[in-house]
Formats: sequence, C-alpha cells, structure tokens
Amino acid sequence: MFQRVGAAAYKKDLSNTINLLAALKNPEKDLVCIHIAGTNGKGSTSHMLASIFQEAGFKTGLYTSPHLVDFRERIRINGEMVPEQFVIDFTLQNKEVFNKIGPSFFEMTVAMAFNYFKKEKVDIVILETGMGGRLDSTNVVKPLAALITNIGFDHTAFLGETLELIAAEKAGIIKENTPIIISETQVETQEVFKKKAAEMHSEIHFADQRTKSELLKEDYSKGISTYKVESKNYQFEVNLPIMGIYQQKNLLGVITCIEVLREQFPQIHLEHIITGIEKVKINTGLRGRWEILGQNPLCIADTGHNKAGMTYILEQLSKLPYQKLYMVIGMVNDKDISGILKMLPKDAFYIFTQAKIPRALAVEDLFELAQSLGLQGEKEKDVKAAFIRAKSLANANDIVFVGGSTFVAAELV
Repeated sequence: MFQRVGAAAYKKDLSNTINLLAALKNPEKDLVCIHIAGTNGKGSTSHMLASIFQEAGFKTGLYTSPHLVDFRERIRINGEMVPEQFVIDFTLQNKEVFNKIGPSFFEMTVAMAFNYFKKEKVDIVILETGMGGRLDSTNVVKPLAALITNIGFDHTAFLGETLELIAAEKAGIIKENTPIIISETQVETQEVFKKKAAEMHSEIHFADQRTKSELLKEDYSKGISTYKVESKNYQFEVNLPIMGIYQQKNLLGVITCIEVLREQFPQIHLEHIITGIEKVKINTGLRGRWEILGQNPLCIADTGHNKAGMTYILEQLSKLPYQKLYMVIGMVNDKDISGILKMLPKDAFYIFTQAKIPRALAVEDLFELAQSLGLQGEKEKDVKAAFIRAKSLANANDIVFVGGSTFVAAELV
C-alpha cells in the first residue's frame, strides 16, 4: 500500500490497471473526466473544480489521494464519501480477480472509483493522478481536458532527478486532440509541455499567461484570501477559503480550465464559479491546506511535504505577525529530508515527531539530523502530544505550525 509503505508498492506499468478494468467491463470508458496532475496543488485544484461543477448542478465524482483520516475520502460524489458497504461489497465481489491479477492498493482503489462512478451515473469525474502521470493508474481515461498544476522535486526516485524529466512524466496525461491547461509557466518545463502537446495535436493553455489575479486581502484568523481575477471571459472578486501563496496559481488553472471547456458546459455561469470556490471546503470536504487549528496562539496545519511546498509555506509564514514560531515537524523516509530541513528557519523552536505509518522517518533520526543542521528543539514521538507540547510553550501572539508530511497533518485535522 503506497500510502503507508512507499516504494515497495510502486508499479512500473499500467498492465495491472488495464487487466483489472477489463475484468470489470471497463467502467472508465463510460466516464466524462477532467484529468489533473502536478507536483503541488493538484488536490486543491481538483476540489475547486469539483465544487464548481457541483454548484452548477452536475452530479460530480471526485477521485483524490492520499486520504487524511478515512480511506473513503478518496472517492466522493457531490462531496459525499463512497459508502462503507460499497467498499466492502466491491472488495468481496472481486476477490478472485484481485488474487489473479495482484494489483496494488492504488490500482484497486482506482478500479473501485471508476466502478462506483459508473454505477452511480455521475455527469463528470474530476480525476487526480496519484504520482507522476504517464504510468499512473488513472492514466487510462480519455479526458475532456487535462490540467497540470506545477512541477517540483518530489518522488525523484521514480520520476527523474530534473524538472524536465519530471515534467515529461506528468506530460504523459496529455492525450490526442485534448486541451491541456498548465497552471504555472516554468522556464525549465514549458518546452516539454509544448512539444508533447504538438505531438498529440492538442491545444495548450498556460493559465498564468491568459488569466490574471491580484491578492486584495488576507484574513489569517479565518484562513481566507480575497482575489481579484481577470480572464478572457470573466472579471470578479472571490474569497478563497484555502490560504497559501500557491493557491493563487491553482486558482488561475481552475478558471482557465472552466473557460476552455465553456462550450461543453454552457450551464456553468459566473455565480457557480464564485460560489464553487468560496464553498469548496463545505462542498467537497477539503482539509489540510493551510488549515487553522486554533487561535491565541494561531495554530496552522498544512500537508505540504516537499521542497516546493515548503518554500510556499515558509513564504506564507513570513507574512504573518508573530513573536516566536514553533514548528511541529515529522517526515516520511522517502523524501529529501536534509534538503527540506536546511530550508527551515533557524530561529524557530521545533518539536520533532513521527506519524503512525511504516513510511514515517523515526523521530530519533529526524531529531539527530535536524540538530546537526542547527535546528533547536525537542522530540516527541506522538503527533498529538507534540502539538500539545508546542501549544504549552507558545504565548498568545506566537504561531504553532504543524507539517512536514501529509500524515502528520492528518493526525490533527
């Protein structure tokens, strides 16, 4: 199970997925999809798109990963998680097929999602890749459009050591004659995407070149950012209830995607876009993105777990007024641990911790490495106890930040 175990669960081709879906009579062929890849921001982007379609009255399937608390978070229709009984029935009914094919946890989950969405006759599926794109189990669909959020260094052991190589893997979701939206223009990767789009005779849209947004204000106590957005067809203000600098880039990708698909979905109007974005958490159950856990001291959790994600988090933290910063940090053992630790501020006080999964880096090892890099603090194996400890040390005008891993944030949200 990749979520818990890591590299050992990775499969290097799509044959298992193809065989599994064939045994299920190919439910994916009856689905209308928007396919989303990227290093950071693909989850938030997927949730925003799903919320907009919901607001416009579409029965909307949403497939995302990993989950934070409950496995069923991965498969939703109009924000409602797949029923427990469906998960049980699907697993029991297909036990023989699973034993014969030997799919991974992720491959089984993708098949389950497609099966559920077909059975429930959804109008549209917002489909987030797990890792990469080209070899991701979700990459068996012929979508209406594909969207790639951004490219950063993550899963380099599987996807490549350069941004160009990683981009080439993500570009694997670009299909023949299918529009592709790139949320963020990056010098190192734009030619990779242009070349792939040309090969596939697909129209490419760089969202930040055709859609503009301006940050008007930020309410840190409520976790809301207000943006003014100007695009080809729309001009509006919107209160985005997910803070973080990177959300501004995600917003551009979402708006551009809706514009590109305007002809297919004339039912989507401006009020659906605004309400969909503003109600994204309520509509889709999105959690863990710059999530406010408490006030006095201001406590924030974020699932950002790689260098690009941490860059944005630190930039956002630097904008906040506070006396002292306390950071509760835990990591998984297959990330660039020393690279991320070197980025962290030396003047913060750390409580190092360990999520309850096999992939978690042992708190003793994390603490030792952090100390060798000049970070000051303590260690506490239990995430909740680490958070309580940080809050006990902090004053009302300090900040407590929790992160370093999706799984650390998951234990608190």
